[in-house]
Amino acid sequence: MDSDDKAIRELVTLWHTATAAGDVDTVLTLMADDVVFLVAGHAPMRGRGEFERGLRNLLLQYRVESTGDIHEVEVNGSLAYCWAHLTVRVIPLAGGKIAVRSGNVLSILRKQVNGSWLIARDANLLTLVN
Repeated sequence: MDSDDKAIRELVTLWHTATAAGDVDTVLTLMADDVVFLVAGHAPMRGRGEFERGLRNLLLQYRVESTGDIHEVEVNGSLAYCWAHLTVRVIPLAGGKIAVRSGNVLSILRKQVNGSWLIARDANLLTLVN
């Protein structure tokens, strides 16, 4: 595993950890300003600010836990993609039914001048499990 592959896998791990901790500020550092999230049945979520508003609102009522199994990381110059299978548990803070979604995710990352990687595009194919 080369250093870029390792850095991308670490980014994914940090995303899961920070999200579970409710650390929105850390999650935001993992994506480009112009990030676009594609989720079936919804309009594209464009930009870090739109993502931030959505996540902060969600975390007012829920805790989010996620795990992923990375199937592939491919790096080509300053672009890379990461294909993973993801499971997300959305847990109501007030108690109640936990929603579980699972499926494939394909993320496109851009290498920054400082050598770090940021998520630039993310296509999320999660479906409700329960």
